[in-house]
Amino acid sequence: MTVFFFAIKRCFRNMMNILFLCILPVIVVLMPEEEWLPLPLGYQIYGVLLLFAAGRIVSIMMDDRAKGILTRVGISPITHLQYLWQNLLAYSLILIVQVGLVVVAGVLYGHDLMQPFLLFVVYSVFAITAIGFSLAWFSLFRHKETAFAVLIGLIFLMAMAGGMLWPVEIMPELMQRFAMLLPTYWLAESITIVANQEGISELVIPFAMMMLFTIAFLIIGSRRRIA
Repeated sequence: MTVFFFAIKRCFRNMMNILFLCILPVIVVLMPEEEWLPLPLGYQIYGVLLLFAAGRIVSIMMDDRAKGILTRVGISPITHLQYLWQNLLAYSLILIVQVGLVVVAGVLYGHDLMQPFLLFVVYSVFAITAIGFSLAWFSLFRHKETAFAVLIGLIFLMAMAGGMLWPVEIMPELMQRFAMLLPTYWLAESITIVANQEGISELVIPFAMMMLFTIAFLIIGSRRRIA
C-alpha cells in the first residue's frame, strides 16, 4: 500500500489542493440558508466543489505521466493496475472523509440537513463518480494545464445543465432530457429526494445511474497512457 499512502501525502503538498480540500469546505458550511432552496446554499452547490476537488487531486497523475513515473511503473514490481487503484482509492477516501466532515459540521453548526446520513451517502457516491469523471477527462489530454482549464468551464456547464444551480424543470423539454445524460442531474435528483425526506428506495435509480457513470468513466480513464 506504499502508493496509497504516498498518494494521500501528495494531495496535501499543493496549496491549491489544500484550498479545495480544507478551506472551501468550511465556506460551504458557513453559507446561509435560503428559503427557496431545500438545503442550505452551500450544500446545494457542494457537488460543484467535489468536482473541482476531484479534478485537482486526480491531475496529480498527469504529473506522473509528464515526469515519466508511469514509464518507471511499467518496469517496476508495481503493476499499472496497482498504481491506478491505489491512487484512486486514496483520492476517494480523501473526498469521502471531507464529505463526512462537511455533513457533521453542518449539523453542529445548526443547519437543517433533513437526513444527514443519507446526504453523506449521496455525496460520497457522487465523490467516487467525480473521481472517475476526472480520470476519464485527464486521460484525453497530454497537458494538465489545458485539461484543467477546459474542465473549469465544463464543470460549470454540467452544474447548470444538470440542475445543481437551478431546477431542471424551468429548462426546455429538450434540455431536460439532455440533463439526464449528466451525472450532476442524478446528484441533484438525489439531493431533492433527501431534502423531501422521501424513502431510501427512491435513491436506488439515482445511485445506480451514478455508479454506471463511474464504471464507464473508469473504463475510459484506466487505459494505460505512458507517452
